[in-house]
Amino acid sequence: MPSPVQAVAAALVQAHRSHRPADAAPLEGLLAGPADAYAVQDEVARECGWFGEAVPRYWKSGGPSRDAALTHAPLPPQHVWQSPADARGTHFNLRLIEAEVALRLARDVTPADAMALTHEAAPSLVEAMTVSIEIVDTRWQQGRSAGALLKLADLQAHGALVLGEWKPFAERDWNAQSCSVQIGGAAPQAFRGSQSLDDPAWLLPIWLKHVTRNGATVPRGTVVTTGTWCGLLEAKAGDRVRVVFDGIGEAQVHL
Repeated sequence: MPSPVQAVAAALVQAHRSHRPADAAPLEGLLAGPADAYAVQDEVARECGWFGEAVPRYWKSGGPSRDAALTHAPLPPQHVWQSPADARGTHFNLRLIEAEVALRLARDVTPADAMALTHEAAPSLVEAMTVSIEIVDTRWQQGRSAGALLKLADLQAHGALVLGEWKPFAERDWNAQSCSVQIGGAAPQAFRGSQSLDDPAWLLPIWLKHVTRNGATVPRGTVVTTGTWCGLLEAKAGDRVRVVFDGIGEAQVHL
């Protein structure tokens, strides 16, 4: 009999391969906690051959507040695209949009480095930043109503990531940072100072401890996207999405 981790991983692997979402109902309650969900992520990645033995080079990380437990997921490289991106040939079960800022590491980070890293020192590890569009998707029939651990096991509902042009990182007044999101023919929606952690770099110590937890060194150039500024905005096939962060840049994708 498969273990709970194996059972959930098998359902997700089949959903990825068949492009048909799996039924979460019989799997709810199988995973005991986040460690099990992360073990599912690892098992699905192995079965799908996404990373081989290498440390994944693209990640998503974030949470609803600094007081909440942050969650993390490695991103399959075939679904990380440069803006302007054309996603019309890609299968999605959902198309929800998050406007984000992605950060790129300036140097390798060892487990010891991660353990010693403070929130105050975290920006010193960043060499570049860019606008990113996270396309949120699901491999569960229940979509957004699936349980939190099953969503975490499903790469925290990752679909694809679009990256804008990189620019040198500089600390900013993130509470004054503005961005806009335009989806299809609708008017742009404006947001200001709306990142849940108040600073994209704040999550770096927590994320890096997660990535290095099994002794891996995170290589220079690894990218993490750091949480939504716009909540979850609905989009549909055929929509063009444009995200602009004042003073940082923009990213676009055609769904």
